[in-house]
Amino acid sequence: MKAIEQDYLEKKFIEYAKLNTRSEMESTNVPSTSRQIVLLKKLIQELKSLSVKEVSYSEEDAYVVGRIPSNVAQEVAPIGFVAHVDTADFNAEKIKPQVYRNYNGEDINLGHGYTLSRKEFPSLNKVLGQTLITTSGDTLLGADDKAGITGLLGMVKYLKENPDFKHGEIWVAFGPDEEIGKGAARFNIERFPVEFAYTLDNGNPGDITYETFNAASARIKIKGTVVHPGEAYGLMVNATLIANEFINQLPSDFVPEKSKDYQGFILVLSNESNVDHAQIDLIIRSFDTEEFKAKKQLVKNLVNTLNNKYGEDRVSLEMHDQYHSPGDEIKKHPYVVNLAKHAYEKLGLPINYVPFRGGTDGDFITEKGIPTPNLFNGGANFHGRYEYVTVENMALLAKTLLTIANLHVDLDKKRDNTPLRRK
Repeated sequence: MKAIEQDYLEKKFIEYAKLNTRSEMESTNVPSTSRQIVLLKKLIQELKSLSVKEVSYSEEDAYVVGRIPSNVAQEVAPIGFVAHVDTADFNAEKIKPQVYRNYNGEDINLGHGYTLSRKEFPSLNKVLGQTLITTSGDTLLGADDKAGITGLLGMVKYLKENPDFKHGEIWVAFGPDEEIGKGAARFNIERFPVEFAYTLDNGNPGDITYETFNAASARIKIKGTVVHPGEAYGLMVNATLIANEFINQLPSDFVPEKSKDYQGFILVLSNESNVDHAQIDLIIRSFDTEEFKAKKQLVKNLVNTLNNKYGEDRVSLEMHDQYHSPGDEIKKHPYVVNLAKHAYEKLGLPINYVPFRGGTDGDFITEKGIPTPNLFNGGANFHGRYEYVTVENMALLAKTLLTIANLHVDLDKKRDNTPLRRK
């Protein structure tokens, strides 16, 4: 395989990083912010300039999709790659990417009183000698997921310039509102006719994620009875005390501060209360589907117990699933993960099966019928002022995607369906 053109990747990443594409949770628009459309339209033009076919944008789901035709004679199942255009809830105005060529490991004064150092962020040791791109200390960078976008474009450009590089049909998709969990939920996958796909979200080279949290939110409301404290005997019902009783019955070890790897948690986000009323907001997270169901049932049981104790309808519960882990479904289609593993092996990358302690667009796309694990985008310290990425890692992402597409031509008919196991 020829080298990936790194000047193109650097130029495109910086161009896109400078754009404010933050999404907004409270918005009901599609996409949630019009500034995301600015980048989506740029991507339409870039894909067309790279000779991608059937490039389209839908106002209903705000996704840009395009097709790269197969260049081999045999039938090969179509595959897809997905990246998102929005950035997280952190200052994204007037982003000024800073470039450090042949990074030598010295502390970097980002500006505004902030320093990026190997002592605080040892992941920098992995990118010594590379071309490092950072923030200017007062904004995020947007490597989540503009590094994924850029690496994907690097693949597309390579295929245009190397028409003899073997691959089957490839679809690319760029979507909005991943950071607020709304974009892929709206994605009309009839516009994305692939057998399986990969998201190119946060992660280090060599990471493969096919399990994320199952996620739910819960709101508990408690009605108290207020009377004068001097006349409260047998009459007052203190909503604050009931709220405390509820919280104290939650599992004391099933909390974020004691949770890592594949362990889940229940997090009390807020507890606002007085004698008259109380409101508790929770989130529930678990990689294991049965555990997830059990923890949701636990919350329901605690509410029922309090209503039995203090009177019917004293405590109410609103609970909503937010997203589901793609793990159960992807395990039925292990080839999609094993194909990526074989590509990593060919490139000499370490293979790390990583639990994604959050959600990805792949959760929603998998639930719609397209098994979609996550790979990596090569950045680090996402969602804040210490974010960075290297040009070399974006080039490695492009090379990885090309390797997956190329291997798929030969492996599609003799699929490695070795069962997936956590490692």
